[in-house]
Amino acid sequence: MLVLAVASEAFPLVKTGGLADVVGALPKALSPLGIRVVTMLPGYPAVMAALGRARSLRNIPDLFGGAARLVRGEAAGLEIIAVDAPHLYAREGSPYQMQDGREWPDNALRFAALGAAAALVAQDGLRGMRFAAVHAHDWQGGLTAAYLRQSQASVRCLFTVHNLAFQGRFEAGIFPRLGLPWDFFSTHGLEYYGGVGFLKSGLWYSDALSTVSPTYAVEIRTSASGMGLDGLLRSRKSVLHGILNGIDVSEWDPETDVNLDSQFNVESVSQRLVNKLSVQRLFGLEERPECPLFGYVGRLAWQKGIDLIMDAIPAIFDCGGQLALLGAGDDDLVERCLGAARANPGRVGSRIGFDERLARLLYGGADAVLVPSRFEPCGLTQLYAQRYGALPIVSHTGGLVDTIVDANQAALGRGWGTGFSFACDNLEALCEAIVRAASAWQSRATWQGLVENAMRADVSWVPSARRYASILRSLSSVRRQRQ
Repeated sequence: MLVLAVASEAFPLVKTGGLADVVGALPKALSPLGIRVVTMLPGYPAVMAALGRARSLRNIPDLFGGAARLVRGEAAGLEIIAVDAPHLYAREGSPYQMQDGREWPDNALRFAALGAAAALVAQDGLRGMRFAAVHAHDWQGGLTAAYLRQSQASVRCLFTVHNLAFQGRFEAGIFPRLGLPWDFFSTHGLEYYGGVGFLKSGLWYSDALSTVSPTYAVEIRTSASGMGLDGLLRSRKSVLHGILNGIDVSEWDPETDVNLDSQFNVESVSQRLVNKLSVQRLFGLEERPECPLFGYVGRLAWQKGIDLIMDAIPAIFDCGGQLALLGAGDDDLVERCLGAARANPGRVGSRIGFDERLARLLYGGADAVLVPSRFEPCGLTQLYAQRYGALPIVSHTGGLVDTIVDANQAALGRGWGTGFSFACDNLEALCEAIVRAASAWQSRATWQGLVENAMRADVSWVPSARRYASILRSLSSVRRQRQ
């Protein structure tokens, strides 16, 4: 079975967040199940460079203001079709933003082009490739389903929401340039609070919907977490699936990860100490193995609760702990992190920016990783942390609920627990979870058992790939009739 995936990024070719990790890993997980995935990406410079001498498949004389072509190649174990449209994608830096942090002013056309090209390929096929289903991701792929519906293509579409907060909303004036019929600009279509909603397009026109954890699938159907789309999501409840993200456990393997100063497995957890000392040294912390080391890896943003971590620093100190922070994001939160390090030398260390090696070293050396998100569709941080033996301390929301077994007294009595959870957006509850973690840290046998539980947890794609495969096959078996 041949499936066309449509996304704006895929690891390791281009990555700004967890979307890329999922798009890069899922094809490998589906392959043993008899599903071959070809991934369509915008022809960013990094993508075109990775493809090298890619084979040209089709020319498009005018794709939203300029000539384009579809090219095919392989990179990093992925089959890729790139939309080579220099007028839209030949730009260095972020796929979405200019250097000053503002979005590219033509983002609506850039990602409409991705959807239009995907619909063209799905409908007509390309040189022997006939696709049985389409799998579009997030708002950047949201118009794929609209263009499929416009062309009356028989192929059906699964649309996955990775984060409902990012909706691809644009002014109404862009609609005439999208090449869609005017009746698509309605509440039963792309119209969204007077503008155009790319994410809404995917939710409305796709044949099946999924999001990245069972709990998040429930949360987004409520007014509190639905971000204006809860009514639509409730109306489509029957085709909405909550499928937990996984990680590529061959890529994320502490036994072979060259980014670690000391590789280890569940039988040699003591080797993590080498990594812990390296983290302490690199973050300017006192090299004290007896101190519980708390880490944070991710965006410095309100959603991620980094401000709660700042407010919880006294609780960390009361437990004799240290804090290592790695990430980039909002200027005010960046300054708070840097200020905390300046005010607490040797006890708080902050490194600003994205550093893959340092992130992996922190997972492999920190004793606990803080994930106090105010909302979290799935989260990959806690999966990486478990895999690398750092116990996650997570808020009770989204996929964090579905992936962490709280080490409360009942769980500890049964030898369960893979981390610690606390009430969402609650500083007192976060501090209490930190205290519980520090208390468990004092008992080496208890801590060792929790670390082993975490490292043995199945965080792979295997169970979720089966669910995706089932949905894609069901879409393939009932092709839409042309009108």
